[in-house]
Amino acid sequence: MTSENERYWFPAKRYGWGWGIPRRWEGWAVLIGFLVLATAGSAFFHSPERTYFLFCYHAVLVTSLVVICWKKGAPPRWRWGDKT
Repeated sequence: MTSENERYWFPAKRYGWGWGIPRRWEGWAVLIGFLVLATAGSAFFHSPERTYFLFCYHAVLVTSLVVICWKKGAPPRWRWGDKT
């Protein structure tokens, strides 16, 4: 593993497109924060009248997570497993 790859919070997946589980503590903090906020939002918006707000809330959370992964993770591209 090179030192360049170690600086990424989210490493690239070996197969497919995207990122794997976090490699650094900052990535774990982001992922745990995302899960806590998603769970809290689901509990707060837990009525049929608030379904639209729940959808918007989760859309913002997911978009934020993808942006953070894009900026702090390995460059995304399709991988077949033969290269790191």
